[in-house]
Amino acid sequence: MAHILIADDQEKIRPMLKSLLEQYGHEVTLAINGREALNQFRPDKIDLFITDILMPDMEGIETFRELRKVEADVKIIAMSGGGTLGAAEYLRMAGMFGAKETIENPSTCGICSISYQNA
Repeated sequence: MAHILIADDQEKIRPMLKSLLEQYGHEVTLAINGREALNQFRPDKIDLFITDILMPDMEGIETFRELRKVEADVKIIAMSGGGTLGAAEYLRMAGMFGAKETIENPSTCGICSISYQNA
């Protein structure tokens, strides 16, 4: 199965996603923000990067733009629960910057495994 790196600043979301994806047989590494994700990213070891868009220190779009400099073909799923612009707008921007899939509501991340197939 895949090795997935997840970056999300919310304490409740990270373990929920990890547990869900491990049930599908994936190996999961967690990061609390984009900077930590960059430090943990290894092109030969990570198959998929799932990131929240709005995070302190380094937000999701900036993070995956930096990851693309290291590994141009990294598969990315962006997720957002909203913000001042609304989730749909953040996810539209994420798509413009290279996210292959987007998920509007992290509580419905049962589709993460399916999205991985399409990313």
